[in-house]
Amino acid sequence: MRDANFIAENNAKHMWHPMSHAGEMRANPPKVIAKADGVHITDDQGHRVVDGVGGLWNVNLGYSCAPVKAAIAAQLDDLPYYSTFRGTTNPQVIELSYELAQFFAEDGLTRSFFTSGGSDSVEVALRLARQYHKLRGQPERVKFFALKKGYHGTHFGGASVNGNANFRRAYEPLLPGVTHLPAPWDYRNPWGLTDGAEIARRIAQDFEDEIAFQGADTIAAFIMEPVLGAGGVIVPHESLMPLMRKICDKHGILLIADEVITAFGRTGAWSGSRLWGVQPDLMCTAKAITNGYFPFGAVMIHEKLVETFETSKSAMAGVFSGYTYSGHPVGAAAALAALSEMKRLDVASNAAARGAEMLAGLQGLKDKHALVGDARGKGLMCCIELVSDRETKAPASKEAVAKVYEAAYSHGAMVRTSATNVIISPPLILSSADVQTIISALDAGLTAAA
Repeated sequence: MRDANFIAENNAKHMWHPMSHAGEMRANPPKVIAKADGVHITDDQGHRVVDGVGGLWNVNLGYSCAPVKAAIAAQLDDLPYYSTFRGTTNPQVIELSYELAQFFAEDGLTRSFFTSGGSDSVEVALRLARQYHKLRGQPERVKFFALKKGYHGTHFGGASVNGNANFRRAYEPLLPGVTHLPAPWDYRNPWGLTDGAEIARRIAQDFEDEIAFQGADTIAAFIMEPVLGAGGVIVPHESLMPLMRKICDKHGILLIADEVITAFGRTGAWSGSRLWGVQPDLMCTAKAITNGYFPFGAVMIHEKLVETFETSKSAMAGVFSGYTYSGHPVGAAAALAALSEMKRLDVASNAAARGAEMLAGLQGLKDKHALVGDARGKGLMCCIELVSDRETKAPASKEAVAKVYEAAYSHGAMVRTSATNVIISPPLILSSADVQTIISALDAGLTAAA
């Protein structure tokens, strides 16, 4: 490793950062995170803080998870890589597929298709949805429905169903045949409503109206996050996902649950679909599946689709999709260890308990600071939305958001800002004391920005 002077001198000079403006990164170089332990990260200046971001929603077991590290090291010695394309596989991925079938049995998901991460998983799920209908003799079912403010990765398929203009405008034209329904948001919605159940009903009605207009026989799937993450931690009313499931069943439309963030306990339930009592047809997972220690993902497939794919004699029945690193043995070994630790520690229950404490703390900050327009969350997915005027809900300035971020960091917590949202997604092993550290740091940040 080069010395500290080299790192500081070259920060952001030769690298374009994801989700960032390259010029801004050069003008204001990013923080260099040099070390991590437990739920803490330490920068190159020695400043140690609670990681309120959890890496990027994915380090659910924290940074000192020895079983996952040991599994990776051992697997590198035994078999560092081999392909799972036609004709070869490895013991770790076979075992993982079995364990995932057990883990997701309550969700009706019995098969795995392995990927390199969340965007890959979404892309595969969209492809499988179209392919399923073709195999069933309905080749015109090619369209997709999604929610505004939903986030589904950065591949062209995922960008097409994304519901945020920031991830779309620069890359258009995207896939044709995608329709976006309003976000299930009780703070901002086109009807000016605050009743979540009524908002859910309106969204479901819009879905039905569009199906009648476009024709059910043209629609492949509806995709949604059980709790919308990157769009600002938007928690739907408990009736929304069951309503959409019912409509999909009525019209032969597949339901894809994008659980890249919500799977493996973050909402306080082992899956977001389970949280709302729904079985999806396809589930996209990644992130926490290896605790963020290795790039890996899995599309989980409902038994409903299995017979169609596994018994078809059609030339189109093969899944001609995949990645060099699909079913990577090191990733599979990491996932096996992570899954075992998640269950042993019951991180879902801890996420529910600590999440309730976090949301109560954020509500307290809303009561104290006029800059906070809304505080929301589910489990350890939380957010405060910053406004310059509560009455009009006018967004806070970019400068105010930056002050909150910097002051919170200097007072002991890393948080993530996205537009005017301050997003909290810490490791699921968080303690009550860690929750209070984050709340205290945010309090200092909001005070500094007032």
